[in-house]
Amino acid sequence: MDIKTNWDKIRKHFNKSFSSNFYISIASVDSENNPTITPIGSLFLNDNQTGFYFEKFPSKLPEHAKINPKVCLLGVNSGLIFWIKSLFKEKFTDFPAIKLYGELGEKRMATEKEIARLNRRMKITNGLKGNTYLWKKMEFVREIKFTKAEKINLGKMTAEL
Repeated sequence: MDIKTNWDKIRKHFNKSFSSNFYISIASVDSENNPTITPIGSLFLNDNQTGFYFEKFPSKLPEHAKINPKVCLLGVNSGLIFWIKSLFKEKFTDFPAIKLYGELGEKRMATEKEIARLNRRMKITNGLKGNTYLWKKMEFVREIKFTKAEKINLGKMTAEL
């Protein structure tokens, strides 16, 4: 899957994935080459094969980035209707999952524009205690530069994608 020509589809897919899961999985490797997965509920993809996430809770990702900044993100569209339709038709009309490979950048202060994007996304949960705990006072982001995209292969059900 070419990352540049399919970037709009990839962005749409990750938005659907977030809508159905409220998080994206990011895999990284520690100093002993042990893999670990971190759920991130604040990933945003830009229009130029880059993205960022708010780094408030992750503890292992920042440590791993010092040793090996390479990561792999997995976005899965877990929408129930999407899956039921696909299982009924025995084929997917859109990607069920996509992997993005990239490299973590430095942690930095979030811009007003980035904070506004987060607030728009989380607007539906405003007023809930968990929203205040999880997504208020998000100050720092970490950028990601993506280098490769890969669709998940589920045999003939994804062959036409």
